[in-house]
Amino acid sequence: MKNTTVLISGASIAGPALALWLARYGATVTVVEKAPTLRTGGQAVDFKGATHRTVLAKMGILDDVLARQTGGTDQTVVDANGQPLATIPGEFTGGDIEIRRGDLAAILYERTRNSCEYVFGDSITSLTDTPGGVHVTFERSAPRTFDLVVGADGIHSNVRRLAFGPEHDYVKHLGYYYALGNLDVVGEGLMYNEPGRMVALGGPKAQSFFVFAADELSYDRYDAEQQKKLVLDAYRGGAWRVPEILTKIPASPDFFLDSISRVDMDDYAKGRVVLLGDAAYGNTLGGFGTGLATVGAYVLAGELLRGDHETAFRRYTELMRGYAKVTKKGNAGPFLAPRKTRGIRMRNWMFNRSLLFGAMMKMTDKFATDIKLPEYTG
Repeated sequence: MKNTTVLISGASIAGPALALWLARYGATVTVVEKAPTLRTGGQAVDFKGATHRTVLAKMGILDDVLARQTGGTDQTVVDANGQPLATIPGEFTGGDIEIRRGDLAAILYERTRNSCEYVFGDSITSLTDTPGGVHVTFERSAPRTFDLVVGADGIHSNVRRLAFGPEHDYVKHLGYYYALGNLDVVGEGLMYNEPGRMVALGGPKAQSFFVFAADELSYDRYDAEQQKKLVLDAYRGGAWRVPEILTKIPASPDFFLDSISRVDMDDYAKGRVVLLGDAAYGNTLGGFGTGLATVGAYVLAGELLRGDHETAFRRYTELMRGYAKVTKKGNAGPFLAPRKTRGIRMRNWMFNRSLLFGAMMKMTDKFATDIKLPEYTG
């Protein structure tokens, strides 16, 4: 891929993972990220099964990831009086390897910062696809032309919007929202449900984790105070420790709210622009996003190594469309916050039955390994 210039939008997981492969294959890579710096901390992400481990090993980061893994955390589901009802095992929520998103991003950044150009605090404003390349304008940087552009910028992808069309054409709201925050609340591995809402303390996603049912809401994704108000309104009147938890939300320095949504796309490429990770096949809290992103990066880079971008994009789409089919079905909302009391009881009952739990684990393993990885030489 010598002399091939590639612009990647997004410096979380998918973008730097692809940058690692492309730089190794000889491409000139630029990564642009809207955030002013690399995002540290964040919720836990996980890898499952032999396929994910194989890709991490091929990337040369498996040992680093294992050294910084958090270990799955069991969660105890409690009633309004704090009495235990069920235990959700850490291996279910944390997969085989669990690591903080920010720690994984830092590992990938350290492996690529000397071989790739990173531009923080900037964003793409337009894409003009031409026979000779993609002309790109930015909010702050001077315009440039690249051979290829990759949108690895999440479920609310800016690149997808600019190249394919408005978000509502490709992203479906699944009837729930989730919120994360580090609140000054004591609690380790506790989870409480009421119909249509859940709150967890000290779990794998964040120090405080909320999921609640709601029709699509109108709010500013960059306005934390507005997001806090939505959560306060959604949880008013809650039992257990909910009133105490709500008093801590206004002071939270890093509160985050987003919808539980699914991306529905049949083709991940258009011209010289291609989508990777959640931008192409995201399903919020689905449990497979990080694995799909790293496997997708391996496949996309490998197919580009083999030949022209049109063939590579077609092969990448064909391979990943089958592997990512698990994202077409799942919705974490009804599992985490069933809308009816009966649904909560059934979910808890399932985790108290070892045979059912074992069947669920076998199913997740099957989805995580449901691809024959091609071998790429470069």
